[in-house]
Amino acid sequence: MNPLLALYHRLLDQHGHQGWWPLKGNYHPKDYSFPHNDLEKFEIGIGAILTQNTTWKNVEKSLLALGSCLSPSKILDLSDAQLQDKIHSSGYYIQKTKKLKNWANFFIKINHCTPTREELLSIWGVGPETADSILLYAYQIPIFVVDTYTKRLLIKENLISSNANYAQVQAYCESQLPRQYELFQEFHALIVENNKS
Repeated sequence: MNPLLALYHRLLDQHGHQGWWPLKGNYHPKDYSFPHNDLEKFEIGIGAILTQNTTWKNVEKSLLALGSCLSPSKILDLSDAQLQDKIHSSGYYIQKTKKLKNWANFFIKINHCTPTREELLSIWGVGPETADSILLYAYQIPIFVVDTYTKRLLIKENLISSNANYAQVQAYCESQLPRQYELFQEFHALIVENNKS
């Protein structure tokens, strides 16, 4: 077994199945069938944007405050001030208000289609990590999400160089693992969980 896959199994033994991406605050360990509809896909995108530069705990507060507004039309119906108030706990709420409205407009425009990575990256406020999170969790595309925790852990395990960039870390992970969205989802969630301990 290669070192990266061995690391995955070690984290799985240590932390168990995570059930990411949580929807409406509910986790679903070992059930990789989510999302079940467009609103759940949209919610994952909202969460992926809100989690930029903050913790998931803060995002959960924002999602709770958004409540019944987790649809593209309802996000767009909110004034900037109303939306800022609801997502205040996620930080950068002025920028994130614009990002969420951009995501809502884009989601309506793609009309039930699966977006490409390039299309997602063309949205103002969506970078590689956010785009890849949306593709992996909302659309079950097997693309490895690289966040700060991933890079830190892989450096600590001597699996990558400390100066490796996002694309290099992603290419390494994807070359060492079976290309399965379920495994990629679980591994990313386990890395996040491992960072908490």
